[in-house]
Amino acid sequence: MLGTDQLTHWEDAAAFRLLDAVYEQGCRALDTAHVYGDGANERRVGRWLKARGRREEMVILAKGAHHSEQRRRVTPADITADLSDSLARFQTEQLDLYLLHRDDPRQPVGPIVECLHEHAEAGRIGAYGGSNWTTARLQEANDYAAANGLRPFVAGSPNFSLAEQFDAPWPGCVSVSGDGRACDLAWYRDAGVALFAWSSLAGGFFSGRVDVADAKKRPAATADGEEGWRERCLRVYGHERNWRRQERARDLAAAKGLSLAQVALAYVLSQEGAVFPLVGCQSGAEFAECVAALAVKLTAAELRWLEEG
Repeated sequence: MLGTDQLTHWEDAAAFRLLDAVYEQGCRALDTAHVYGDGANERRVGRWLKARGRREEMVILAKGAHHSEQRRRVTPADITADLSDSLARFQTEQLDLYLLHRDDPRQPVGPIVECLHEHAEAGRIGAYGGSNWTTARLQEANDYAAANGLRPFVAGSPNFSLAEQFDAPWPGCVSVSGDGRACDLAWYRDAGVALFAWSSLAGGFFSGRVDVADAKKRPAATADGEEGWRERCLRVYGHERNWRRQERARDLAAAKGLSLAQVALAYVLSQEGAVFPLVGCQSGAEFAECVAALAVKLTAAELRWLEEG
């Protein structure tokens, strides 16, 4: 599934070229969010869908109810407002999969589930779930749904990759990567809830653009652009345990004739259960490299070796 956040600040012509390129390579699912560019992202993707006449072919994973600077926004009123905005921006009557972008554990799950169920019954969304929700809260929501005859959450979208996050890239993030998270992965598998893994390449840690030498010349935290990306990547993932995993992934890539990114994606794709990586790319060639990872199946022994050595 293509993550589209990078299109937020692009011109339509450049964004359309990328979307056309990934479509030609078989991409039929797009990850978006109400908060990206204060709506610019959804409007741009919506214009592409309309211009190409491809709305019926594409699955839209949309996200809403992200926190603002002033307050947490996971309430029925906020969900309804964001969903209404998104439907108008995409120029469509239904969003295929709608995820709540953040959670607020102070809010009871009952009214949230009831609100989402109502929108699903009205045909505004096909199915729903939670992005950056803990498995405990997802279970709580589905217990409430089962007890009250409502539709359950069918998907979650935490961070998941071969690298472990040692600092949250943004407030309110939930990750199931790294040591001690096996129970979370098992929950998704056993509950039959699909896992859409954001930052499946660890925010570029497995892109080939950063290595252990960069940790010694770490840019300032105030950097922007390319250096800003590098600073965040090193802050979140630049830990000895991850450098060792990156090195092992490079070794396995060389042995199999793959790229570093393909091994990292194959790690995600080779997990048990319904696990789907979200990938962001800058070109059709980058997306083609990711698509090739679909043909790679790592053994249980290879997965353990990548994790533990």
